[in-house]
Amino acid sequence: MRRSETATAIVVGLGAVGSAVCFQLAARGLSVIGLDQYEPPHPYGSTHGDTRITRLAVGEGAEYVPLVRRSHELWRQIEEETGERLLTQCGGIILSRPGSPFFETTQALAQQFAIRHERLSNAELRDRFPMFAVDDVTEAYYEPDAGYVRPEAAVAAQLALARRHGAELRLGERVRAWAASAGRVAVTTDAGTYEAEQLVICAGPWIRQLVPDGADLFAVYRQLLHWFPIRAGYQQLRDMPIFVWDFGGERSAFVHLHGFYGFPAVDGPSGGVKLATATYETTTEPDGQPLPASDAEAAEMYRDYVHSRLPWLGPGPVRTVPCLYTSTRENRFVIDRHPDHEDVLIVSACSGHGFKHSAAIGEAVAQWVAGGPASPDIDLTAFRLAAAHR
Repeated sequence: MRRSETATAIVVGLGAVGSAVCFQLAARGLSVIGLDQYEPPHPYGSTHGDTRITRLAVGEGAEYVPLVRRSHELWRQIEEETGERLLTQCGGIILSRPGSPFFETTQALAQQFAIRHERLSNAELRDRFPMFAVDDVTEAYYEPDAGYVRPEAAVAAQLALARRHGAELRLGERVRAWAASAGRVAVTTDAGTYEAEQLVICAGPWIRQLVPDGADLFAVYRQLLHWFPIRAGYQQLRDMPIFVWDFGGERSAFVHLHGFYGFPAVDGPSGGVKLATATYETTTEPDGQPLPASDAEAAEMYRDYVHSRLPWLGPGPVRTVPCLYTSTRENRFVIDRHPDHEDVLIVSACSGHGFKHSAAIGEAVAQWVAGGPASPDIDLTAFRLAAAHR
């Protein structure tokens, strides 16, 4: 028997942003139905992989800084409410040669927003962080309040709170279609039909299927996460900060960083160190069948990024996990009402750097849906559709 239900809002997609929106709407006393074709947290989209970097001086632009600051506050609140540990502020370091736009923007934003930081000379970098094999000119930006968030735990915690506040979560239901008319939206899944006053689409890599008009705006890329084995210095690798190794160069098209990044050894001496880069040569489609790295892909990652820079790590990763980036040109988020349907919000395209902002985006979108006053510190106008199309 097919379901038929009504609510104030329907949220499609319960990953990083969708789980946050669902929780924040329910916490405001609104009736909300959350829909996901899988059972989040799951490994088929973008919100998985055990750890996600968070940093306050966001080299992608000043408009992101208030979002990540508020997200840190919200994760601490969620930790208090659920007893889960989500945010670890182990510090963060960006390694780069002088003059890199990403590096210099990060430094400038730290000064503009009074974010605690240090600029480390080449000698200081070598002395404090010997696990990095740097050349004679590489220097570093160090931010003590950076760190990582546990994505699966964050999604699970926010969905648990959403349920606690009365949200109806319908998992394992694939959305087949939606339609909007004045003051009403209807969503059809393979199990029923739902109606609400507003619809929030947080579909990640499935956005192209639910918003066909955005097919030219959004592109989905398969990325790979690698855990390379530790062959020396476990205790120092365990206690090191998260890092971003910036190779420099101007950002263009879908590329927001030339380089790679990594995390402390959080899984013990045999768990490896998680490293990843981003590639944008070939687009893909989400199909629920995540493919880990091939031997050739893992060997290429070690050869091109790891071997000469992190000599304490060995080849042959302990494990690999794929992840999908849903990106726009210039890697901007899209947070806006549908151009043809005022009651439909599109909240997508994290563009490879969105998880750190997701809790605050969820809160801001919930305020938007509820019609209440928005936080004076959060401005979403930079993420309108017009900005992504430019």
